Amino acid sequence: MEKFNTIRDVARELARKYSTMTHSELDILESILVPRKYLKGQMILSEGEVCKDLLYVAKGMTRQFYFKNGKELTEHMSVEGGIVMCIESLFKEEPTRLQIEALEPTWVFAMPKARLEEVALHNVNIQILYRKMLEESLIVSQVHADLVRFETSQDRYQKMCKIMPQVILRAPLIYIASYLQMTPETLSRVRTAVLKK
Repeated sequence: MEKFNTIRDVARELARKYSTMTHSELDILESILVPRKYLKGQMILSEGEVCKDLLYVAKGMTRQFYFKNGKELTEHMSVEGGIVMCIESLFKEEPTRLQIEALEPTWVFAMPKARLEEVALHNVNIQILYRKMLEESLIVSQVHADLVRFETSQDRYQKMCKIMPQVILRAPLIYIASYLQMTPETLSRVRTAVLKK
């Protein structure tokens, strides 16, 4: 984990990204962060489980997916700096139909929702951090939905290259194709066409 040596580093990084914090607020945030390591291919959350945490990816890559008609469909991929959660399961406290897996050896810091809400009641900056993480997650979902709704195959791929360059470089093509709602063959053609431009 090159970038972060301690939980304090992660708390600082979250504060830098989402909300300014006092030392005591950093202490509180640090106290709720739970480090977890996953091997490549290991499940972080399985279908039927209840999502109880917001996850901050400190190192590695995750993929959110679900099964439809016996096919695996990729809904979201995240690398360092990303926030990962199954938002419906998190708020309804119901089993999820989504799954989250580590695509690489991955190190996440979990923020248990119950604990986060508890401390947010008394700390405005932690409240802001919580709200901004949720906003970011909703925007990412909306961007993906609009991408597949409105964009051509080529535009979808080019936008993904801009928005998620690390994912494009590191994720297996089959998952990129699924995320963009294309077949791997279509993605190959699109990539060739984009490279020729």
